Amino acid sequence: MTPKLEQFRLDLYEYLPQRRDALLDLIDALASNTFARSVIELSLSPLFRREYSSLPDAIDSFFQATSAETEVEERQSREQGLIRLIEPYLPRPQERPFWLWGIDVTSIPRQYARTLKDRIYVYQPNTVQGNKPVTIGHQASVLVCLPEKEASSPPWLLPLIISRVSSYQTKNEAGVAQVKQLLADETMPFAQELNVLVGDSAYSSAFFLGPTADYENLVTVSRAAANRVFYRQPPVLSPHQKPGKGHPTWYGQPFCLKKPVTWGTPDETFSTDYTSRRGNRYTLHLEGWHNLLMRGKRGLPMHKHPFTLLRAQLLDAEGKSVFKRPLWLIALGERRHHLSLFDLWHSYQQRVDMEHFFRFGKQKLLLVDYQTPIAEHEENWWQLGQLAYLQLYLARDLAETLPRPWEKGLFKAVPGVVASPAMTLRAFERIISQIGTPAKPPKPRGKSSGRAMGQKPGLRKRYPVIKKAKPGQKLLAAA
Repeated sequence: MTPKLEQFRLDLYEYLPQRRDALLDLIDALASNTFARSVIELSLSPLFRREYSSLPDAIDSFFQATSAETEVEERQSREQGLIRLIEPYLPRPQERPFWLWGIDVTSIPRQYARTLKDRIYVYQPNTVQGNKPVTIGHQASVLVCLPEKEASSPPWLLPLIISRVSSYQTKNEAGVAQVKQLLADETMPFAQELNVLVGDSAYSSAFFLGPTADYENLVTVSRAAANRVFYRQPPVLSPHQKPGKGHPTWYGQPFCLKKPVTWGTPDETFSTDYTSRRGNRYTLHLEGWHNLLMRGKRGLPMHKHPFTLLRAQLLDAEGKSVFKRPLWLIALGERRHHLSLFDLWHSYQQRVDMEHFFRFGKQKLLLVDYQTPIAEHEENWWQLGQLAYLQLYLARDLAETLPRPWEKGLFKAVPGVVASPAMTLRAFERIISQIGTPAKPPKPRGKSSGRAMGQKPGLRKRYPVIKKAKPGQKLLAAA
């Protein structure tokens, strides 16, 4: 693993633009952060060998567009280069015959940043009942690779693309753009192989499933809300029957998730024993209905894209359901029949690792703590956090499980067990001190001349908070 980590650091050093020495030191300091509560405090890390003024300058120079008109295209090109950098280090699937990807959005609260443009109302969990879970800030759409793992393995993943959801976009549109980025490069090994993408109920609408259904080697698995209504295939006319006048029939009998009388007999069933992480034993019961349809939208003829509907239940020893409601999953894609019901359910279960990544990134990698009035620099910081996490992933086998005195009952050093992200972060400074860094040490450049005498910067422009349009309305009206 050491040569792999060292090679990645060399490739990363060549990938970084100007100020690459300061950037690599910053990424190392971030990947070993155990004390900093703000981004500027990372300059106190032993791995950051420069002055604190070099830190924001390095973040700003990570990506700089040549013009505002070409900023989106240039950043996408830069992200495509980042995918090519990460691709050789992605773990190839061994036991399952497909690549597993996950997609989700997370909120970046910036309610006090009045000079930050394009702020919107975003979701924020609230522990106090009765208060709306809403704040002001940005949303980041994240696409990750979910590697194979055992039941007791830590929730590792590999983030590939992190981009901001603008006010004139929906999370579905941003997700479709990221899927296009992922599968557009035919030189990648997964461009022609089977891919499975998992997402929550926000990605079960026609606005996301419709555009992604055009990829022949992609199967999208997303959770369906319990109040959805789907449809069976329309009745097939016999050779002697003539089609009637008017619009052709696209949908058959309704399949209402709230009304079991409309379900009928499932086309496929599967049951197996299931043991949770806590050692509890259950019975997993899966039911599947094939070739169902959902209502389309203008320009999205969903009647052309049938899908498999999966109903999952966990039953205890008495045959009672463990959860109040069953889990409904949609599997859409031309190659969905290559996957069993258990493959679909098991793939979706690994989506929860993204929640661990968001929590770890916000608490340890300071993904929400870079206070900048420029949205482009904020995106730069997210991608630097992404690179820090990738280094931790490659260093996970080198980290030792060294619990603190009050944690000895929680962590036990077991041979062959992979360290968690938090344990790897604690050991990363020791790992870098042993393998070294390709970044060059700083050189004294003298003192800066500073601001000219009498120069006074003007006040920054204040931007209003943008409220997105309601579902069904055009987002351009909101901007």
